[in-house]
Amino acid sequence: MTTLTEADALHGMRDALGLLKDREQVAERLLDSSAKHSFDPDKELDWDAPFEDGKWFWPPELVSLYDTPLWKRMSEEQRILLSRHEAAALASLGIWFELILMQLLVRHVYDKSATSAHVRYALTEIEDECRHSKMFARLITRGGTPWYPVSPVHQHLGRLFKTISTTPGSFTATLLGEEVLDWMQRLTFPDERVQPLVRGVTRIHVVEEARHVRYAREELRRQMVTAPKWSKEFTRITSGEFARVFSIAFINPEVYTNVGLDKRQALAQVKASGHRREIMQTGSKRLTDFLDDIGVLRGPGRRLWKSSGLLA
Repeated sequence: MTTLTEADALHGMRDALGLLKDREQVAERLLDSSAKHSFDPDKELDWDAPFEDGKWFWPPELVSLYDTPLWKRMSEEQRILLSRHEAAALASLGIWFELILMQLLVRHVYDKSATSAHVRYALTEIEDECRHSKMFARLITRGGTPWYPVSPVHQHLGRLFKTISTTPGSFTATLLGEEVLDWMQRLTFPDERVQPLVRGVTRIHVVEEARHVRYAREELRRQMVTAPKWSKEFTRITSGEFARVFSIAFINPEVYTNVGLDKRQALAQVKASGHRREIMQTGSKRLTDFLDDIGVLRGPGRRLWKSSGLLA
């Protein structure tokens, strides 16, 4: 005999399934959008145009040291130089993350029908991410800065995560990597204080990433209804740990050394910065609200999200 608790749970699952959008219909719409609004950065952007004097490579308010005591002592020229290196570091982080994402997408569709719209869109997204990674690499080269790889520890953690991640864990990590940077880029591409090439790169990325976010959100919502309990619990823990790793990797300490600053002093001031904390939490809020709504931010995983500084 079914208990009241079990009956309620079954009823709740049926209600949740009723709210899920048809996977194939979502994918068909995204494929249609991809056909109309995809870009070739090599042809779309003027890579040979000189950089404009006095313009930033990232909005100053989004530069890690903004409004710290150290920032107030820096010259305008040094501040702009820091924005140039931080833009390169974020592009490097984006490449690292997108390489992980592409492997997660391949794992996701490995045993699904290759003729389905859902799989065809995943392959289309992989095409997008290949172009984005090449675009970011070209931006780093054009900016005359070093490539900023993540630390060896984070490199190995990324390799482990993409191997053991559950399907809902993969899509949670996808959204984490996409939505925080997307929020920053939405502030960047219309900002006339920023170099035109950087604005062009962020505009392309925002337009195409909007589809990726939609795909990941719809699939994660589905997974958090249909996945087994152990998978959901594992996802809550691993996503919290990935949030912690991501928040640390978001700043590469070598940028400070390369612009003539003491990296220990700089990191300490960033850590103490109320402005920086607000920026990261504001940039994460749309995502954390969504994850909270679908049941990801629970238990020990929620505490990890809080320790990452992304969840207030």
